[in-house]
Amino acid sequence: MKYVLVTGGVVSGLGKGVTASSIGVLLKACGLRLTAIKIDPYLNTDAGTMSPFELGEVFVLDDGGEVDLDLGNYERFLDVKLTCDNSITTGKIYQFVIDKERRGDYLGKTVQVMPHITDAIQEWIERAAMIPVDREEGPPDVCVIELGGTIGTTIRHNDSGILDAGDIESMPFIEALGSDNFCVVHVSLVPVLNEVGEQALDENIKEKLSRFCHVPVADIITLNDVTNIWHIPLLLREQKAHEAIIKLLNLQGIAKEPALEEWTSRARTYDTLHDPVRIVMVGKYTGHSDSYLSVLEALLHASIACYKKLVVDWVRSSDLEDSAAIESPDLYGGAWKRLKGADGILVPGGFGDRGVEGKILAAKYARENNVPFLGICLGMQIAVIEFARSVLNLHDANSTEFDPDTTNPCIVFMPEGSKTHKGATMHLGSRRTFFEVTDCISAKLYGNVSFIDERHRHRYEACLFTYKLRTSVNPEMVAELEKAGLSFVGKDETKRRMEIVEFHAHPYFIGVQFHPEFKSRPGKPSALFLGLIGAACGQLDSLLQNPSHCSNPTKRHIFSDSFSPAKSYRNTNLKKPVKSLPYRNLYSNGNGVHV
Repeated sequence: MKYVLVTGGVVSGLGKGVTASSIGVLLKACGLRLTAIKIDPYLNTDAGTMSPFELGEVFVLDDGGEVDLDLGNYERFLDVKLTCDNSITTGKIYQFVIDKERRGDYLGKTVQVMPHITDAIQEWIERAAMIPVDREEGPPDVCVIELGGTIGTTIRHNDSGILDAGDIESMPFIEALGSDNFCVVHVSLVPVLNEVGEQALDENIKEKLSRFCHVPVADIITLNDVTNIWHIPLLLREQKAHEAIIKLLNLQGIAKEPALEEWTSRARTYDTLHDPVRIVMVGKYTGHSDSYLSVLEALLHASIACYKKLVVDWVRSSDLEDSAAIESPDLYGGAWKRLKGADGILVPGGFGDRGVEGKILAAKYARENNVPFLGICLGMQIAVIEFARSVLNLHDANSTEFDPDTTNPCIVFMPEGSKTHKGATMHLGSRRTFFEVTDCISAKLYGNVSFIDERHRHRYEACLFTYKLRTSVNPEMVAELEKAGLSFVGKDETKRRMEIVEFHAHPYFIGVQFHPEFKSRPGKPSALFLGLIGAACGQLDSLLQNPSHCSNPTKRHIFSDSFSPAKSYRNTNLKKPVKSLPYRNLYSNGNGVHV
């Protein structure tokens, strides 16, 4: 097994994850089989209990692993399915060693960081790197490892001797990593001074870096800001980074020249898009866009497939609530103005009751004004609550998460869940959903299949029966909801858990309990995100008339400018100038934080 270790210095957030993913893309294009490992030096055993404000979204794997968002980058870029073993934390390693000590595996010896922790790190990496993740048999050729946090240089403090400028938590991993089959890639910052202009790594600068860092000039690669991140593998190829890595790993005998035609086409196509589609994202973590990274990427994949430039307007859900009209009238007015200018509305997942009433108002607006709507996880749940309140006149309809004493519970706590332990106690990972109704939009978008497998992450749910220990959805309420037009078209294998809901008297109003964003890929957009974008820009009818575009990614690709839909449901109440953003290159009107 060969390893490429990606580290970072100076500050976090330099783009180690994108760099690691891009190196993987380049090596895969050379005909090598790839896997990836992310090391997070924090003491948490996984990312499941972390707030999105800490390190961004929690990405969910097929096996239920709750991991860092960088594993989402690896899956999207490399089109692989990783496992929870591809995510390593200090907490996992220490738990692994402590469990061995309690069993007596160390035969009474004193357990120490060296060699026991470092040995455990090496053992874990060697085991995880051998797991095939590309649907082929046998171990991969190369494992790309990203070491989170920062690695500093050794510096001398005035009084207290030698200090390390990097994260202290990374030190055992640094000690454990590195051998003859390793190539180390270090990502660092070259500051840009606005008065001078962007710092370019010309030959003089590279020679200076080479002299002080002991790295050959030919191995110093410039990754400047780009119009979209899909250009990063292309920058690496242009500077022959693959040749340096392949030479260091002694893989010249099996590696080929990189074939990146499709990747290049996608990156360049995106730069030519000019016709905008405006999606309003209504959430509670809008101050930190990485909280919804996979949702944003899924929207981007779908917008490119529909040949549209994605414009994301952020709306903090609490700003839509009546209390905001009194406390923050400017925020309230701006939030509603953006909502009413949407071509489509998306309510993503979340936890807690803050801003829930605002999300319910957003679903109500979308339903009553025929604006395409997609609700994910909590977004589905609030759509059911809103319908029960507004259409069935059950004014106290609610989730027991927000009102345990409601007399009309639409959403209830899972019977197998835990209210005392948060970590890994949710409904997690890939689960099967069966279509109860074949003549519905979601079934058609998935290619008229009888079932689908999507990833879940939730504690509360809509269901059809009464639990022994907890009141659930009254079957009569479900019957009334469906009679009024809100149809539960997808259910789990027990037919008790509600997975997909549609409002048929609407051009596109879909809620799902699962998270379809986690399986969206460049060139293979999620069916439901494709449906949302298609409905928002008037292409849904043509999509549904050609289901092969939905079920076959190779046929889906890019629609031409001559695409002529039969109907358009686009909201033209408000149009604003679109301005481009660097790096991730989504678009915004300047309201809130964006990627």
